[in-house]
Amino acid sequence: MKPIAILQFWHKDGAGNFATFLDTNRRSYQRYALFDGEAVPADVRAFAGICLLGGPQSANDDHLPWLQPVLDLIRQAVAHEVPVIGHCLGGQLMARALGGEVTKNPVKEIGWQEVAYCEAPLSDTWIGARGRFPVFQWHGERFSLPPGATRILTGDWCENQAFVLGPHLGLQFHPEITPAMIVQWSEKWLQEVGSSENLPASIQAPADIERDTVYALPAMRALATRLYGRWLGGLKDQA
Repeated sequence: MKPIAILQFWHKDGAGNFATFLDTNRRSYQRYALFDGEAVPADVRAFAGICLLGGPQSANDDHLPWLQPVLDLIRQAVAHEVPVIGHCLGGQLMARALGGEVTKNPVKEIGWQEVAYCEAPLSDTWIGARGRFPVFQWHGERFSLPPGATRILTGDWCENQAFVLGPHLGLQFHPEITPAMIVQWSEKWLQEVGSSENLPASIQAPADIERDTVYALPAMRALATRLYGRWLGGLKDQA
């Protein structure tokens, strides 16, 4: 079987739970450390699927040396029907590459927040359960839906939390997160937020993040297993 290409944009946002899921399902993968100057893969046909991780960069920053090659890779993957999955920044890159827009969200979302099932046949296909789900958020920008995409998850502070377009899945939240990553990111909480006073409901304090991780992380992993499993089923292994 062909490997899955995992594109990493920031040293503190690794593949985490996504890599664990692939290991459990005996799927090989190849990581590309774009944050460290590694080149974007040239030919998408060498891979069964493409995974885009998160990062603090903006999908609108055209000065990033890897940005245009990544956008081109996404379009190439869609043209060749190679499934793409994007996490946070990765979902925003997908949206931009496919005709959507990335803009500033009215508020930052940081910590554990709930997303809700959207009424659509594809929501049943990808999620398999209705209701609200805790997910881990860390973003200040948002994406619009690219043409032809279907929203399957929405949120109180950011409308588009997950979209599907054929075999492709764009996510605004972080199902790849691990406890160790949460600790690392929380070290930069004050730098990101600016003040611990008068926090909006969309931002959790580090102590609240730590408290809620106990119950929220297993629940999000159950959701991630369904989403990742559906995505995995669309991988393109044939030549």
